[in-house]
Amino acid sequence: MTKPIYGGQAVPEGVMFQSKTHMSTAIRRTNGEIDYFDMPRPDKPLLAKLKKIPLLRGNVAILEASVFGMKHMDFATDRYDRNPAEDYKIAEEKNSQNTAKVVFSTVIIGILTFLIGKFVLTLVPVFVAEVFSGVITGKFGQVALETLIKLIILLGYIYLLSLTPMVKRLFQYHGAEHKVINCFEEDKPLTVENVQAQSRLHYRCGSSFVLFTVLVGFIVYMFVPVDPLYVRVINRILLIPVVLGLSFEVLQLTNKLREVPVLKYLGLPGLWLQYLTTKQPENDQVEVAIHSFNHLLGSDKK
Repeated sequence: MTKPIYGGQAVPEGVMFQSKTHMSTAIRRTNGEIDYFDMPRPDKPLLAKLKKIPLLRGNVAILEASVFGMKHMDFATDRYDRNPAEDYKIAEEKNSQNTAKVVFSTVIIGILTFLIGKFVLTLVPVFVAEVFSGVITGKFGQVALETLIKLIILLGYIYLLSLTPMVKRLFQYHGAEHKVINCFEEDKPLTVENVQAQSRLHYRCGSSFVLFTVLVGFIVYMFVPVDPLYVRVINRILLIPVVLGLSFEVLQLTNKLREVPVLKYLGLPGLWLQYLTTKQPENDQVEVAIHSFNHLLGSDKK
């Protein structure tokens, strides 16, 4: 029997896990207690059909994750540093605003944040590489330089973020998320000891996906012109969905091949990046992740 596939993401002072039917988040409150938020995944027949189409399914999955993930992020940010005795203020704050506008704004912000980040990572290297076009000439040289600049921006940005206390804790919960999934996939009981013994890296991680967009982009861009500059900019923008779709397929492929000798190394670049995006979690953080995962399993059985 095929083991079900679970994914997740870190949120402030907690972890969100998701299955095909539900999404659950657990966070540690200021009084030490654990609070939960769960929701069924909306049944959208059209989305289900689109997610079966290679290349297109990656783009759909990304947008879906951005929209749904924001709801769980909102739950955590509203509560993680708030005294539980003051939770009533959350409702008051929400009621003082137009609920429809708040939901709409949350969805738009989630999508725009992703798109803006992708555009910056895609276009800034183009203009920087163009500055050196007189020194580094030819399509291969320019695309290689563009890719190198992307990697420097990506790694530098993540490293600087990881130095801030809040992001460091977020990355610790990210590590706890991976450890729980690895423990589950190893068929071991979800105890703090068993989970801590697992790797904090995982082949299906979104961090790996981001890195693959850079590497896949290098290959894709070799098939389109780099001159003149305006053509290069246009094709980079138009190819964003293509690069995202291909990168998603590569991510899925590396996960399927992770037990195959030699081929398992295809996923190593993504795993290496996770040394930056995950940190070793503390036992109490692992405990929260376990509670979140068990809560999800309970939701799936209802």
